[in-house]
Amino acid sequence: MRIAVDAMGGDNAPDEVVRGAIEATRRLGVGVVLAGPPRRIEPILAEAGGRLNVEIAPAEEVIGFEESPVQALRLKPNASLPVAVDLVQSGRCAAMVSAGNTGALMAASLLKLGRVSGLRRPGLMATLPGVKGGAMLLIDVGASADARPEQLQQYAVAGSLYAEHVMGIASPRVGLLNIGAEANKGSELVRTAYGLIGQTDVNFVGNVEARDLPDAPCDVVVTDGFVGNVVLKLIEGLGMGFFSLLRSEVGHSSRGRIGAMLLRPALRRMIRRMDYAEYGGAPLIGPRGAIIKCHGSSGAQAIMNGIRVGRDLVEGGFLEAMEQRLGEA
Repeated sequence: MRIAVDAMGGDNAPDEVVRGAIEATRRLGVGVVLAGPPRRIEPILAEAGGRLNVEIAPAEEVIGFEESPVQALRLKPNASLPVAVDLVQSGRCAAMVSAGNTGALMAASLLKLGRVSGLRRPGLMATLPGVKGGAMLLIDVGASADARPEQLQQYAVAGSLYAEHVMGIASPRVGLLNIGAEANKGSELVRTAYGLIGQTDVNFVGNVEARDLPDAPCDVVVTDGFVGNVVLKLIEGLGMGFFSLLRSEVGHSSRGRIGAMLLRPALRRMIRRMDYAEYGGAPLIGPRGAIIKCHGSSGAQAIMNGIRVGRDLVEGGFLEAMEQRLGEA
């Protein structure tokens, strides 16, 4: 299997992106095609040494985070991001990974690959770590800020299929993010979605509250893109703030420094378990292709795990299952 990677997407491109791709070829048993300027990529490959299962698809231009997605795609058709999507469209690659402009990634993917039959609007699905172990899917985390109840119903189905086919969870539990557990709580959007999700054959466990998310009360949590994006960034910010505060506090006394030394192995395990880089990217639900969006500040580890997510998505047959399920609705 070959995975296309937008070598120039993200804050740390191309160095960290290329290094993550190299690591993926060594550890995941996949080939990688890097879309980007050869003059920027080849020195990094040469530095890695050895035989590498890596190719380069030349692309001299780059789409920045601040650019309008539609305008950028029109003015820069040969930029690294659309060239990487082209690799999936042509069949040369089975999946594509980018840490670049989310809007441009969504627009290019839908334009070039088409949309899954029956799907109203695309969605982004992120994996959240549970403090007691395990992981939980959150959908949508930013693709559709203004959702309709029918979209949340479809997100519930898509999330359930992903948890089953890619994560290997039998009868995954699906919850709806709300301000209370009762069925009559929340906005009109959420109340209507509650009834619609209940009409599907997913294992719907009802409403879940934001305070319960760290305990992973279910396998899939459904919400609209605005709320989901806020939740995701708040969790990231709280995590970084907690570890920053901890470092500050333990440095105030010798007793604190000694305690930190004793706890260092446990703290490292905790940081690793809560690090988004360990969970890879967010699958884009909607295009007829395996498209993975990584965090804009992704390092090599996150890129490698994003490639792993793309591989697992294809091998698990998720796209085919979603196409069949939503196409029947």
